[in-house]
Amino acid sequence: MVDTALMPRAQPTAPVPSVEPTRRRFTIHEYHRMADAGILRERDPVELLDGEIVEMSPIGRRHMAIVDRLNRLFVRRLGDQVIVRVQGPIVLDDYSEPQPDLALLRFRSNFYADGHPRPPDVLLAIEVSDSSVSYDRTVKLPLYARKHVREVWLVDLKAEVIDVHRRPTVAGYREHQRFTRGRRISLAAFPRVHFRVADVLG
Repeated sequence: MVDTALMPRAQPTAPVPSVEPTRRRFTIHEYHRMADAGILRERDPVELLDGEIVEMSPIGRRHMAIVDRLNRLFVRRLGDQVIVRVQGPIVLDDYSEPQPDLALLRFRSNFYADGHPRPPDVLLAIEVSDSSVSYDRTVKLPLYARKHVREVWLVDLKAEVIDVHRRPTVAGYREHQRFTRGRRISLAAFPRVHFRVADVLG
């Protein structure tokens, strides 16, 4: 029979501290190195937002038709005053390189061959939203505001409206206007040039 009094007493175990997982943020340099190494392919529908590689929503037929319609309207009305860039990257900071559906850029004779445009170069960024409307409003729009992109349009395909956001601050855009069919819309950079909302929505 074992005398339990002679057995060593178990020492109380210290509680294991909980460890919160940390996210690894990628820089634009690392993001581009992934593409150079073939980890990311040129045709992959991704963009870098606040250090995270985000897969973009598939582009439907109406989505693409509106992007093409906007491209044609801006080229016709603004001509050589701007560069119209379709689904091209813009650099917001070291951790963000979104690809808005369309951007109007300050004209440069080299067409930004020496580097992607940055917020001071962007006169207007446009996101055409269908299934991504909530993400565009809660993630991309505040990011554009924090990085001082002067004007952003969200074309909401489901609601059939264009939401115009201007006067960026770190807390968001101070000015928001909603434009429906039957109304006309202009850009802050070109206030005398108007477009019909119906011409955008089709």
